[in-house]
Amino acid sequence: MLAWLYLHPESEYSTTDLATHVGASQSTVSREADRLSGAGLTVERRHGNLRLIRADMDTIVAKPLTDLLAVTYGPAAVLPPLLEPIPGIDEAYVYGSWAARYANHAGPPPRDVDVLIVGSPDADAVYDAARTAERTLGREVNISQIPSRSWTSDSDDPFVTSLRSKPLYPLIQKRTPS
Repeated sequence: MLAWLYLHPESEYSTTDLATHVGASQSTVSREADRLSGAGLTVERRHGNLRLIRADMDTIVAKPLTDLLAVTYGPAAVLPPLLEPIPGIDEAYVYGSWAARYANHAGPPPRDVDVLIVGSPDADAVYDAARTAERTLGREVNISQIPSRSWTSDSDDPFVTSLRSKPLYPLIQKRTPS
């Protein structure tokens, strides 16, 4: 629940929404919400009968806690186990705003996850993995795929040139093509 709140700091959630997102009972979420609020990690407000909860991003621990949770529960943790079993993926990277945050570049919370797949995997398998990751992360996962030869050669492709000039976070390191 803590990870969900801190990885989605722009939103507030009812206990029912949180129970759905984290796969716990509403009573368990309510108890955890009490603990997190008591520890000063969340902010709550009432809207009618709804108890709305969000991460308290104004605390001194917000940035380091968010960074830790992004590494342990964010795309870097969720995507590799979903992508590694897929034959034909030679390399995979997160790029865009998530990669920039992993590289300690300041900015707003990322709204989606951009993933570069290098190789020639089955597109359906890759998109199935992306949809599974979306359900876990609560963020859209956008897949871009390029052949290994385009990535490893001195490509004049503007997309490849742009990717190489910005932060990339490796999900799958170079491996022997399948």
